[in-house]
Amino acid sequence: MKNTKRNFNKFSSRREARERSRRELLKIAEELNVGTSAARVRFTEERNFHGRARKQIIAEGRFSETASGYGFVHIDDNVRDIFIPEGKCSDALDGDTVKISYSVFTSSYGEEKTEGRVLEVLEYGRRNVVGTVETEIQLIHKRCVERLFIIPDDGKIKRRIYIRDGGDVERGNKVLAKLVRGSNSYCLEADVISNFGNTFSKNANYMAILAECDISTEFTEEELKQAEVAARMPLSREGRVVRDEIIFTIDSESAKDLDDAVSLKILDTGYELGVHIADVSVYVNEKTALDRLVMARGTSVYFTDKVVPMLPVSLSNGACSLSPGTEKYTLSAIITLDENGTITDTRIEPSIINSRVKGIYSEINALFSGTASTQIKEKYRECLESLLNMRELYCILLKKSRARGALELENAEAEIILDENGNPSDIIRRTRGDAEKMIEQFMLTANEAVATLLKNANIPCVYRVHDAPPEDKLESFITYAHNLGFDTSFISRKKCSSADLGRLIEEANIRGIGEAVSYACLRAMSKAEYSEINKPHFGLGIEKYCHFTSPIRRLSDLATHRIIHKVILEGKPAEKYKSYARRAAAAATDGELRAIAAERRIENLYKVIYMSDKIGEVFPATVNSVTSFGLFATMDNTCEGLIPISELGGDFIYDEQNLTLRSTREILRTGQRIMIKVEEADILRGKLRFSLVSSEVGVE
Repeated sequence: MKNTKRNFNKFSSRREARERSRRELLKIAEELNVGTSAARVRFTEERNFHGRARKQIIAEGRFSETASGYGFVHIDDNVRDIFIPEGKCSDALDGDTVKISYSVFTSSYGEEKTEGRVLEVLEYGRRNVVGTVETEIQLIHKRCVERLFIIPDDGKIKRRIYIRDGGDVERGNKVLAKLVRGSNSYCLEADVISNFGNTFSKNANYMAILAECDISTEFTEEELKQAEVAARMPLSREGRVVRDEIIFTIDSESAKDLDDAVSLKILDTGYELGVHIADVSVYVNEKTALDRLVMARGTSVYFTDKVVPMLPVSLSNGACSLSPGTEKYTLSAIITLDENGTITDTRIEPSIINSRVKGIYSEINALFSGTASTQIKEKYRECLESLLNMRELYCILLKKSRARGALELENAEAEIILDENGNPSDIIRRTRGDAEKMIEQFMLTANEAVATLLKNANIPCVYRVHDAPPEDKLESFITYAHNLGFDTSFISRKKCSSADLGRLIEEANIRGIGEAVSYACLRAMSKAEYSEINKPHFGLGIEKYCHFTSPIRRLSDLATHRIIHKVILEGKPAEKYKSYARRAAAAATDGELRAIAAERRIENLYKVIYMSDKIGEVFPATVNSVTSFGLFATMDNTCEGLIPISELGGDFIYDEQNLTLRSTREILRTGQRIMIKVEEADILRGKLRFSLVSSEVGVE
């Protein structure tokens, strides 16, 4: 009887202990904001090799893979990502939605940690893969068989992907393949979609990037036919203002899709700025092949040596482009500003313009600086007075922009110069003069004026919105700036303003590390996007903002034009275009993200090709970020590479608090000028690897 009672008490105490542990784990989950709904999170028991019970949380989230084989699962923005060790990722690939089991524990250093394992893949995030074809010999049914497999370009995918259906691909080809998921539990398989040729060729890598980023380069027969018919449509002056003042475009020398022109009148009380935009909506009608095309592409994509236009060339470079000496349809925003550059009135009217000249940035900068040749002066003789007045207004608008706290981040842009064979022969920093900045300010003013007009009239619009930095990223940036010796006490963690960050960037520019601090600030920022709901644009410091000025190359602008035409000019109900604004905003954001990814990767490809014959050479560079695995440095020509900690030559330790790498001999920090040696130019991944020669420029 005593043994029975003792066993019952022992069982009861274990049950109480389990229940107590369960309540404690529930409390941890609530503190982590992961929720306790049975659909998403539940608790199980696992026994370790000592036989002790360990509580597990079951949850769902998005899996992110790393090049080292381990991964993380993102459950919620308010929850720290769950660490998944190598070997416990199951068959999940980067981007998959997965079910996981994980625990929360405290490390020996007192830190709260998480660790889990993937139980199953719920939804495939990655459908295609780009990589290089290789071969191996396998023993199948006592026979040696050569089998093709793909080594993915994306270093996050560590596994071989065996080719199930490859057509005529050969070893060394660069291919795009569709993953076959769930059909084979022993290996990952794929069917080849496109063969781009030699994996080390520029063209193969170029085309692979376009395919991987879903950038379509061809138009259908129906799209081309509709565009050609629309382009031949004769102009009608009915219902339009024929503007006869001095109007002209200002753009780069190579630009062919000219979608904005400007004019200016001096008033007794200030200025009347005319921003005349190509009226593309006249040529792209609702529910047509061209309309569907624009919604699918979202934007034109600009590369070093080519443009993938949103619209067929007959429209983008032809009928819609505001070429000089030709009457063109425009939608004119006539904006009245006072002497301080404040917008006092805006009206939008359908118009016809005849641009006097195709202005070129470099030529107008020469006029402004007094270095223009006689030939350039003659070209702009008719427009010179307008240009000088425009420069005066630009200075007022720039001062106003800085006063409201618009961020001016110092980000170096590359200008890649190609030889006659289309290969990069030089890379230099792109410079911007007053002409470029002047047009930028005029377009910002027009975009703000149009967004304000539409918002005040309660008319749908595709707004350009930009949220304040997330608190965790802002905190990291403030810590980073503080550790560089900046006073950050004036920056509010809860209600940060762009003016506060601008003040910090200005101080960084004075100290000569503006680019490095701008780079860190940019990484802390939220991503700008399109929305049918108006929200302030943090980076510009503007309450109401949209994109109105580039309808030849952006869906967002074209959609806003269409809404203006239908609701303001034709009197159709505003309610009818709310869902269109929402769909256009989503499509424009998606198209922009794909374009940015493709443009960045192709620029990196050209940089790596350019540096590939400079292996072993030494160059000055600037440290732009420091990590636990090494540091990133940018050469003066904007080419960036990683210096792994193993290439630093010494026992360096990462100081997370001060964001430095320290050894007994030296300290490496952001903004520091160093000498680097080019060790590797990886064309397949578009990456450069450097080694440290000296922590002082000019010392080898």
